[in-house]
Amino acid sequence: MYALLLAHNADESAVLRLALQRAGFASRVTTDLKQAIHDLQDQPTDLILLSFKDSIPLELIHETRTKIEAPLVVISTPIGEDLNVELLEAGVDLVIFRPYSARLLIAQLRGLVRRATGASIHNLPSFTLGDLTLDPSVRTLAIRGTSPKHLTRLEFRLLYTLMIHSGQVLTPETLVEQVWGYDGRGDRDLVRGLIKRLRDKVEPENSEPRYILTVPGVGYKLAT
Repeated sequence: MYALLLAHNADESAVLRLALQRAGFASRVTTDLKQAIHDLQDQPTDLILLSFKDSIPLELIHETRTKIEAPLVVISTPIGEDLNVELLEAGVDLVIFRPYSARLLIAQLRGLVRRATGASIHNLPSFTLGDLTLDPSVRTLAIRGTSPKHLTRLEFRLLYTLMIHSGQVLTPETLVEQVWGYDGRGDRDLVRGLIKRLRDKVEPENSEPRYILTVPGVGYKLAT
């Protein structure tokens, strides 16, 4: 398993790398989260561990969650309840305060990833709906008469959600909750961007969608 670690303090970085190793992760260490997330979108990432010394950049955390679905853990100095709630609503799965026990941290990381892996939809068998065949084991989509196309994790989760609710109109808020796993209020632009990227791979003509349809003022649905 692979983990992305953001830590600016060298001593703490060493401690966290050892904790990740004991928890069964090979870690990639960075001090530039935005660049790292950009580089890792299509690479295996099973956990993101972010250690902040001072202020916590909520916008960057939100951006991280929009691009990678792996469990997200934040380590910080003690913070107030309001900020803690904001972090959880932004998609953080676990907030840990200093000082912390390395032994407990290892157990928490193992448990978090175990639950995420156990609920993974990528273990499901492939299925066909109309012209579309989705293979979760390799994250590919085959459209009748064309070669399979590889999907990113978020593209896959979006298409999977639309396929299992074929013909139903899903609001952007519902899609955020299903695809990213957190409260989706106010994230219409987020869904719109992912819909566009998925249409680039699914639709014969993106300007005139055949499969992924927009229902103005309501949401999106899959037509087969």
